[in-house]
Amino acid sequence: MEQFEIQRLGHKGDGITAEGIFVPNALPGEVIEGVPVDGRIATARIVTPSPDRVKPDCRHAKACGGCALQHASDDFVARWKSEFVATALRHQGILAGLESILTSPPRSRRRAVFHGRRTKKGVMLGLHARASDSLVPVPDCILMVPEIMAHYTDLERLVELGASRRGEMDITVIAADSGLDVSVQNGKSLDLEMRIELGQFVQNSGLSRLSWNGEDLAGETLPFLSFGKARVVPPPGAFLQATAEGQAALVALMRRAVGDAERVVDLFAGCGTFSLPLAEGAEVHAVEGASDMLEALMKGWRQAAGLKRVSVETRDLFRQPVRSDELNRFEAAVIDPPRAGAQAQCEEIAKSDLKRVGFVSCNPITFARDARHLIEAGFDMQWIVPVDQFRWSPHVEIAACFRRS
Repeated sequence: MEQFEIQRLGHKGDGITAEGIFVPNALPGEVIEGVPVDGRIATARIVTPSPDRVKPDCRHAKACGGCALQHASDDFVARWKSEFVATALRHQGILAGLESILTSPPRSRRRAVFHGRRTKKGVMLGLHARASDSLVPVPDCILMVPEIMAHYTDLERLVELGASRRGEMDITVIAADSGLDVSVQNGKSLDLEMRIELGQFVQNSGLSRLSWNGEDLAGETLPFLSFGKARVVPPPGAFLQATAEGQAALVALMRRAVGDAERVVDLFAGCGTFSLPLAEGAEVHAVEGASDMLEALMKGWRQAAGLKRVSVETRDLFRQPVRSDELNRFEAAVIDPPRAGAQAQCEEIAKSDLKRVGFVSCNPITFARDARHLIEAGFDMQWIVPVDQFRWSPHVEIAACFRRS
């Protein structure tokens, strides 16, 4: 057995020694003992613990890969995530004072992807172990909202009904405002008998909707989400902000970013997380590559009262970004790209006459790259706020405001 000192955390939350060895569940400053295998110590003994080390509250924390940082204090995680954002900006030559991080509480994750398998002994439902395909049952998870965990045994029953022994079934669960919305991928092919069984399952479990391999099967009610004054029924398994608290924080920050703008373009609009609340005070043009999301957005807008005009456009913003001359029709833009960022779209924003940009990002590295394009074009970063919807994970989101005089 060898001893090593942890120097820093990597971007996935692993401790890293001076020799470049990765050690999960370790913190900077700790002395650990273990045997490196292929540059990694999978199970290390803590010889000298960090003062930031705490006992995980969840009994699954040691085995489950859903949370990488439950062994660290909340203050440490907040500092580490904020510093990660600041470091990404510095690498692009950007010095910025970050506002305090906004962290979602325990038991707040409202969207989860569970995995299920049938075995000779029965069924397994859970999350993957860290850096592994092994499944870890998580019936007492303290990350998910209680509405999801209350249906854990129902989801096990779903695996029993629909999983095969040859593969793994993916179950996306969303705690909608009207009940649980469940979407299954890689389930067994449907026949008449299975359709009847699944229909009875939905009735007995009280799910709001069940979708199977892309097909809507049954539901007691429509699974809607509230976006401001509007109610939106998203496509099965659709992307949404991970927590209600995180969504509320990001919406408030984007309102702050666009200010009193009367015409706003929402880029990578999804189902209307920002478009519909912003439509309470501005006309909004929502642009998104997935037409089913925009259909859900428009239906929610038509059924809501007190909103200004909303228009939509289906467009691949990576291959066909909204051009600078098109952007000149608007007073402000909101942009919320996926992890790859939005380099092409930001280059068009830089060339436009836009004066205000609200930016939401789930990747500090691509955000910093895109922010540099805006700053070089004359924008000032007015403020930047880290938002932690993925508590105990290494992920962090950003909301920022850019203004051009």
